[in-house]
Amino acid sequence: MKASPLARKLAQAQNIDLSTLQGTGPGGRIVRADVDGAAGRAPAPAPAAAPAAAPQPAPALSTHLVMPGPFEQEIPHEEVKLSNIRKTIARRLSEAKQQVPHIYLTVDIQLDELLKLRGELNAGLESRGIKLSVNDLLIKALARSLMEVPECNVAFAGDHMFKYGRADISVAVSIPAGLITPIIASADAKSVSAISAEMKELAGLARDGKLQPQQYQGGTASLSNMGMFGIKQFEAVINPPQGMIMAIGAGEKRPYVINDSLQIATVMSATGSFDHRAIDGADGAKLMKTFKDLVENPLGMLA
Repeated sequence: MKASPLARKLAQAQNIDLSTLQGTGPGGRIVRADVDGAAGRAPAPAPAAAPAAAPQPAPALSTHLVMPGPFEQEIPHEEVKLSNIRKTIARRLSEAKQQVPHIYLTVDIQLDELLKLRGELNAGLESRGIKLSVNDLLIKALARSLMEVPECNVAFAGDHMFKYGRADISVAVSIPAGLITPIIASADAKSVSAISAEMKELAGLARDGKLQPQQYQGGTASLSNMGMFGIKQFEAVINPPQGMIMAIGAGEKRPYVINDSLQIATVMSATGSFDHRAIDGADGAKLMKTFKDLVENPLGMLA
């Protein structure tokens, strides 16, 4: 007879003949329940399930920012009150990242021809006391690019857009109080020497805190150059309501393919940030290609 060891032990203790039992276990095996039934005892009832707990309402979500902890006051520190310009920068850039859908496009640009042209121009301008910077030439290149790709020389304004007929380039300048963007108006129509002289004047006024509102408010696009700090590549935040900003990295010697051969060239990375509400990716790519072509063939921007 098939019987579990426990069933045999219980049957022996209660003088029950296993041959008289009908097994209900697997394959007719006699189990404890069969022995208990023969002894006149009902199987022990299964314990009653505990009553389900009443559902608790979900805790209300806090509308406040959850900080990882209090500001550490024990570390030696200086508490600095924000200047008005720093408050404005914080507010405007927060709004830009929260409200403007950025799209970023990066190109590598060979600088050797631009550097060669700059040297030649500076030699010719030396008698006039003018010395062009690479940034002056890049301002001109961006302005010309915007005129050649007018789809990017725009500003988004809710249910309509502004399409500008000239390129006013806001140039990021770092000052002790923060960041300010003096404007080179009509940069597309000005000579590089005029751009250079105006940029030096505006940068000086900015550092002295003497810029007038009309000299830094407005602009159709921006240029931010961090190459002098050795920054290779970065993505700048758009300055609303402008539709784009060009971020310039450092020019450096890199392996570069020229005429199907690997050579060493001076190369920089430029990244355009575009307001995707107003500028499609294809149009942004067209502007980046135009900018690259002008910088690599700089005589074209002077014509």
